Amino acid sequence: RTGPLAGFGKTDGYVLEQARAALTGGIEVAGKTYAVEILDRDTQSDPARAAQLAKDLINDGIDLMLAVSTPEVINPVSDACEAAGVPCLSTVMPWEAWYFGRGAKPGEPSPFKWTYHFGFGVGEFAQTYLSMWPQIETNKKIGVMYPNDADGNAVRAALAPQLAAGGYTIVDPGAYETGTTDFSSQIALFKSEGVEIINTFPIPPDFAAFWRQAAQQGLSRQIKIVQTAKTGLFPAEIEALGSLGEKIASAAYWHRDFPYISSVTGQSSRALADGWEAETGEQWTQQLGASLSLIDAGIAALKAASDPKSKEAVRDALAVLNVETIGGQVDFTSGPVPNVAHGPILGAQWVKAAEGPFALDYVLVDNAPDPNVPVAAKLLPYNG
Repeated sequence: RTGPLAGFGKTDGYVLEQARAALTGGIEVAGKTYAVEILDRDTQSDPARAAQLAKDLINDGIDLMLAVSTPEVINPVSDACEAAGVPCLSTVMPWEAWYFGRGAKPGEPSPFKWTYHFGFGVGEFAQTYLSMWPQIETNKKIGVMYPNDADGNAVRAALAPQLAAGGYTIVDPGAYETGTTDFSSQIALFKSEGVEIINTFPIPPDFAAFWRQAAQQGLSRQIKIVQTAKTGLFPAEIEALGSLGEKIASAAYWHRDFPYISSVTGQSSRALADGWEAETGEQWTQQLGASLSLIDAGIAALKAASDPKSKEAVRDALAVLNVETIGGQVDFTSGPVPNVAHGPILGAQWVKAAEGPFALDYVLVDNAPDPNVPVAAKLLPYNG
């Protein structure tokens, strides 16, 4: 909720309020009613603090750990649970960065017995990008900004080859360190190579620094598609860029137009978004549905366990969980690898709002990974 990744935690208080209200009467498992207590902690975007908080909660005797958003939070929490033999469920990071980033090897059995993750992977990003980018004519040259972290390393290894196989030329200046303040060398390379697409997976402050410098140094004028991930997800990040934020393309792991309902609160996606706006006066964000989908899936696992107080029983329930959440289907019976369930990441873009109290609207422009979700608009060129 605080630190450079605070956008991911901003809506969690509201989501937890909805979930706690819905769970006041407890849950029924095998004819017995259990009270549910949800403990929440702020990692402050710090992996070391995330690990320590997880260990403290484990020592407090929790039955199930839920972790949400980015490798900086999820991976250390998952590792703590794996070491302690506590079931853990997580979402909102590329599954490759969770699975391979924690030591699993391609083609080998999963080393994880207690930790499970659902959501998008590099395959969904590639499917979406290769479906949405042809809406705009470009020279198919992509300047990539992949940092030296779990996300950046995963997408460099897996996404870049898929984009290249799709007919795009990758211009990669190499991994940069998180916290970099001068991107002049990368900008100069992208200008000289004539790239017309930018694809990046940075923390929000790094992208803001890069894109402001790109505008100052003339790169932004040649760019037709600015495709962000990990940043550009939330209104505050786009608003902070001023006029540079409009028409940035993003990717949505949840949207208020999703046709799914929360199994815990009974809310539709639209009702969840509208409720947030009515209570806070602030624009909805995709994290609302992502965080609630984690609670939906976690409660479903507890209900499916033969004994929700048995860590082994909850672990076994997670391993075969197949339920619909407000974020869509979570199916561990057909994942790409053990311990992982697929999830969508849909093409979206920030455009000038036609009406309403907010300057920009977040519209869906491609639904290749989940055709059940309606598309509202076509992708617009960043300069056009």
